[in-house]
Amino acid sequence: MAVPGDPPNGAPDGTGGGDDDFRSDEFRSDEYRSVVFDEEFVRAARLQEYSAQERMGEHARAVRSRSIWSSGSAPRTSTPGRGARQGMLLVLLIATAFAVAVYLGLRNPYLPPPGGPAQALTSTVVPLAPAAAVPGGLPPELFAKSPAADYRVGAAGITLPAVRRTHHFTDVQVVTALSIAKDYLVQSSLDPDVLAGSATRPVRVLLDPDQLAQFDRSMTSPSGDGRHAATGWLVRFDPAAVMADSRVRVSGTFAFEEVAQDVLEVTTDHTFVYAVRPATGAPSAAEGASLFTVRRELRMRFDRYDLSARRLELASAYVMAGPQDCSADPAGGFRPLLAGAGPTTVGPAASDPYASGHPRRSAGLCGVLAPSATPGAPVSPAP
Repeated sequence: MAVPGDPPNGAPDGTGGGDDDFRSDEFRSDEYRSVVFDEEFVRAARLQEYSAQERMGEHARAVRSRSIWSSGSAPRTSTPGRGARQGMLLVLLIATAFAVAVYLGLRNPYLPPPGGPAQALTSTVVPLAPAAAVPGGLPPELFAKSPAADYRVGAAGITLPAVRRTHHFTDVQVVTALSIAKDYLVQSSLDPDVLAGSATRPVRVLLDPDQLAQFDRSMTSPSGDGRHAATGWLVRFDPAAVMADSRVRVSGTFAFEEVAQDVLEVTTDHTFVYAVRPATGAPSAAEGASLFTVRRELRMRFDRYDLSARRLELASAYVMAGPQDCSADPAGGFRPLLAGAGPTTVGPAASDPYASGHPRRSAGLCGVLAPSATPGAPVSPAP
């Protein structure tokens, strides 16, 4: 008799049937009875079918996209939008690099100054002859009897004025220009090596590079042509005279004004009084000293490049110095008439290097040291 579930034509050949099959089915039922779920468990079970996207997984893609960073035949998969983000990043980097290049080009500190090269220095050096014999003595006594009795010593006598801003220059830039001008006066008028003629670098480093060739020629081949006098740039003594006292007396003034939108001009007017003696005498023989006076009116110009580089353009120099012989050429260095020397040449007009205000400019190539500027004569307090 056929068992429900058997094929219609009975069991195939070679297969068991009948009671053996029934016993076999019963054996299998007993074998899997331990894993059969009861009806309550089946009803409580919740069937959930995942969607196609969920079955694919989070990172699987049906179509691979080639990254903009990949090349060749080995494409790499990426998350959606990754290529677009990388492209935007590349564009941003290129734009930033271009902006930086433009900014550096506009702010390049090595661009040539818009005002062009610095102009050549024009200088006038006037020797002042003594009106009487040059008195000698100890430096302190000579200073006490001279118009420089109340002058300060050294750089302390070069005082800066009150500062205000101009139309195109800030007060800080004005202070910078004045401090550079003071440095130039100190180095060119007070440095012992510069005074002795053994050094020029302290002055040279403060000049505009366009004036260095003119300066170097003035030092090596000085001339009284109004362009190449060494004493137009600095104070230098002839080797026949040396300093008897290192404490130089100084007094003077500063003025400044804006002469162009990019040019600030500083004018200095200072009197320097030196105690000198013959180079051949013994250093202890200070009683043979005499005074030598130099009045320097300098006009300096600064643009913003000069201020940042701490340098200046020396535009003009008017210098009076004495006592000297009018026949001497002061272009290479000053040649003081020392103690006991008398007047040798009478100049066209008297000039007082101690007078306040603008110095009286001599009409000729030589002047006369005014009697009030002669040490030993009664003097009034310095202005």
